[in-house]
Amino acid sequence: MRKPLNDLSRSLTLLDVNHTLIAVIEMSEKSWLVAAIVPGVERQPLKKLDPDENALLKLLDRWARGGGEGRAQDQTYRSQFRGRPRRLLAGAVAQSTRHRGPRHARSERGGVTRAPARQDRPARYRLKRAFLGWLRGECDHCKMAAIPTIAEEDAKRPNRERETLVGEQTRTVNRMKAVLARLGIRGFNPKLKKAADRLEGLRTAEGEPIPPNTLAELRRDMDRRRLVMDQIRQIESARLQRLAQAPSDRPHAMVCLVAREIGVGIETADMLVQEVLSRNLRDRRAVARYAGLTGSPDESGSKRREKGLARAGNARVRRGMVQLAWRFLMFQKESALAQWYRARTENARGSRKTMIVALARKLLIALWHFVRDGVVPEGVVLRPAQ
Repeated sequence: MRKPLNDLSRSLTLLDVNHTLIAVIEMSEKSWLVAAIVPGVERQPLKKLDPDENALLKLLDRWARGGGEGRAQDQTYRSQFRGRPRRLLAGAVAQSTRHRGPRHARSERGGVTRAPARQDRPARYRLKRAFLGWLRGECDHCKMAAIPTIAEEDAKRPNRERETLVGEQTRTVNRMKAVLARLGIRGFNPKLKKAADRLEGLRTAEGEPIPPNTLAELRRDMDRRRLVMDQIRQIESARLQRLAQAPSDRPHAMVCLVAREIGVGIETADMLVQEVLSRNLRDRRAVARYAGLTGSPDESGSKRREKGLARAGNARVRRGMVQLAWRFLMFQKESALAQWYRARTENARGSRKTMIVALARKLLIALWHFVRDGVVPEGVVLRPAQ
């Protein structure tokens, strides 16, 4: 059962300590519900606690002593939980790959029957059984998702904040243009430096000046846009300072390496490194799946129908790679990937948008090999190293 990792009010976390105690903590703002499987204890304990770290540690210690491990587990618990009051970082979050099954089943006579009641049991029971299967080594029983550190999460904040600010700036400009269009004023660019000084001289379609309330609204929108632009510049300058101060750090070195490709800027390189390229992904298929750039075929017998992109990946990476693929065709025309795209779309009418996703997938895999193995994509032109 998949749960969003950042939704702490409904998160389900699994803890495994030396394969002796399995605890499922169902967390909310008001209470924690702890269910466990203790070796040597036939009854599976279930305890409701207040959101208190010390109370949880005492409960786990007591259950561990009941399982015959004694006080040896105390330091293990505290090293995993100390300083992280609602998240267990050393253990991994388990995501069960087994589905609950249909709530209703169809009988042989065509009627609908109720599914067995055991499929409606709370998620904590299903997660405990899934974790037991994982400990037994059953293939694809459940998968472990590594929890990022605070530093890794913090490194993503500048790029995500800038994306939010750019969207806010675009909405502000569109709102100003809509207000002017309602008054019959066209051809005025509110993004110019002297746009605020020119508002007094604008006239509506009837030759009247802009009404006072509308004029005040436009001035506030321009001030808001100016503030957003200043914040965007602060984020960009701070990023350049961090790259200059510690160029040998692994993420910073990867950003500088990706930005050497003509057509890839610092902003795009930083987003790709922090979101996907710095992750420990197994192979190129895992890279494409994480970005959500793989297909979702529907196969049944000899029939195969493509249902579009599997949008289970990182939407930010997918959107950025599609935009980068279009720029790549402009700045890297002689590269092997650009030639492959032109050869596939030259005589195939209406296939440009479909094939641009395939190009984005190939380009992301090429960048992954570039930063991991140092293999430069064939035909790609690089900027001189600084």
